[in-house]
Amino acid sequence: MAFTHTVGARRHNFADLRTLLAKASPARSGDALARVAAGSEEERMAARMALAEVPLARFLSEALIPYERDEVTRLIVDGHDAAAFAEIASLTVGDFRNWLLLHETDEAVLARVAPGITPEMAAAVSKLMRNQDLIAVARKCRVVTRFRNTIGLPGRLSIRLQPNHPTDDPRGIAASIIDGLLYGCGDATIGVNPASDNLGAIVALLRLIDEVRVRHDVPTQSCVLTHVTNTLRAIEAGAPVDLVFQSVAGSEQANAAFGIDLALLAEARAAALSLGRGTVGDNVMYFETGQGSALSANAHHGVDQQTMEARAHGVARAFSPLLVNTVVGFIGPEYLYDGKQIVRAGLEDHFCGKLIGVPMGCDVCYTNHAEADQDDMDNLLTLFGVAGINFIMGVPGADDIMLNYQSTAFHDALYLREVMGLRPAPEFEAWLQRSGIVDTGGRLLAPTARQPLLAMAQGL
Repeated sequence: MAFTHTVGARRHNFADLRTLLAKASPARSGDALARVAAGSEEERMAARMALAEVPLARFLSEALIPYERDEVTRLIVDGHDAAAFAEIASLTVGDFRNWLLLHETDEAVLARVAPGITPEMAAAVSKLMRNQDLIAVARKCRVVTRFRNTIGLPGRLSIRLQPNHPTDDPRGIAASIIDGLLYGCGDATIGVNPASDNLGAIVALLRLIDEVRVRHDVPTQSCVLTHVTNTLRAIEAGAPVDLVFQSVAGSEQANAAFGIDLALLAEARAAALSLGRGTVGDNVMYFETGQGSALSANAHHGVDQQTMEARAHGVARAFSPLLVNTVVGFIGPEYLYDGKQIVRAGLEDHFCGKLIGVPMGCDVCYTNHAEADQDDMDNLLTLFGVAGINFIMGVPGADDIMLNYQSTAFHDALYLREVMGLRPAPEFEAWLQRSGIVDTGGRLLAPTARQPLLAMAQGL
């Protein structure tokens, strides 16, 4: 059934739900590249007006990517919680927006209905929301996960310590780890993107991180962000694997381009759980997503990139991850052209993920050929602090010298914690205080010669 809305004397027609969602999306270069974007601001607003009248239940009867052709669609449909949905089943998309913004729709209510919200519903309502709406609702969504510490509690901000090195040099990586820990970063995970897919190098990195963690009794988790099949091989080799990493996307075809399917993710999760390495919880998966990944693989099926991103969050939700990270500006200006588009996409991703119950963080980042700069990233970083994001990145100097993109630095984490009154994960915060890195108020202490981490650094 087609959708229509009249603006003045002009009647706008939208052939199906997929087209309507695409035309209602805020402008971004990726949708223009895919030729699914609205042709004018008038058409975009007409699509939003028509979308506001669509019943939420319509998303349960009209699949954007056919059920028979796509295992992600089957995952979303078969995993839908009808009982949780019942509370909002009578609402249209416009009604849903208004309901989300009510004071009475609080953290407990949102947690109760989250299993009944499909990614497509989340994407749809986000298209009707201003940035402040996305922030206000996301702040009310609380998704808490645990492995060796507790991430996502109110008033907390965790940091992934990202000590990448262009040649996987152990001393360079170790120095970055120590540097980050001394800044109070690393409670989300100490996670290295390896320069090589060599199994020996991956196992060596896992052992390096684990040695630092064990020697100093750091209550955090390690991760080498290699392909899931490499992590499975590392587990078989007896490596100390805490978290299993994998990039995921919103369609079966896009995931195939990553070399994965849902069965492989389930196998990897089971393997990690069998190790029993968590101390306070068993969330063992770390997923990364990003708007444009399905389009870059020509696997978007005519669906706009933000809705495809929400579907990727639906994949993540099924595996109870510790961390999900939208790498918002990493793919490049072909998908998010400038700072304004990156900021909007980041807020959308965080909102949609949190709304469906996913523990969202963000790599607040951009590539040097995008029309963006560090001031744009400061803006998004600050907005995320208001929105209650679970974690951000901590990269030495904000410049990833292995992946060649700009992110957020250790001192950016200090800034956000300071101005927003945020603290690290509680177990990690207690360790920072015991180790003489921060005082009881969370402020960094001046390092002394007796600091064990400095002694280790001097030995590198």
